[in-house]
Amino acid sequence: MSFANQKLVDFDSKSLLISAAAIAFNPTFWNIVARREYRTHFLTRAFGGNARRACYALAATIFSLGLIRDGLYERALRHQPTHPALEGPLPTYIGYALLAVGNILVISSTWALGITGTFLGDYFGILMDHMVTGFPFNVTDAPMYYGSTMSFLGTALVFGKPAGILLTVWVLFVYLVALRFENPFTAGIYAKREQERAAAKAGGSSAAGSKSFAQVAKENKPNQGKKDL
Repeated sequence: MSFANQKLVDFDSKSLLISAAAIAFNPTFWNIVARREYRTHFLTRAFGGNARRACYALAATIFSLGLIRDGLYERALRHQPTHPALEGPLPTYIGYALLAVGNILVISSTWALGITGTFLGDYFGILMDHMVTGFPFNVTDAPMYYGSTMSFLGTALVFGKPAGILLTVWVLFVYLVALRFENPFTAGIYAKREQERAAAKAGGSSAAGSKSFAQVAKENKPNQGKKDL
């Protein structure tokens, strides 16, 4: 059978549309929730003022949504046609390699950042002391997103489904849009922290200078009295 006669993607499949919707929903959800938490602290209040517990709850929710999204993606692929060009051993090996590298990026990123660093802890006021510059952040600035994208592509190749490649392009697009919103907002959070630190440091130096002047004045006053006597 000629490749030209092969149907690449079944756009009439509802599972394909559901998978695409789930892919778009997840980053939209966590960005909306995290920004609302940053402005109103509604999750922190719901957990009795404990920001860390609130962050863990959001992390569990995001992780669960990720599992659902992955399940819907796999289900969509099973309802899609397979293309002969993707059925050979080479695409399969490449797919497994992408899955391995993608998971390494995701897992190592989580290890480096911790739960709160990975799952938007900075929106809860749980800020990291220093920027993480080691692996995998010395390879890419968004290892979670690019690692996840590689895993989507790897799965598409292992299954031999062109629809998976199409959904991977959608994943990458959604993540790039998310980064355009997340990076400036997160940078603003840390910039505000640095401004507050600088203001506190300046205020502390001013207070220390005033105290030193007062101490000198106090020490000099008795000496002046003795001189008058």
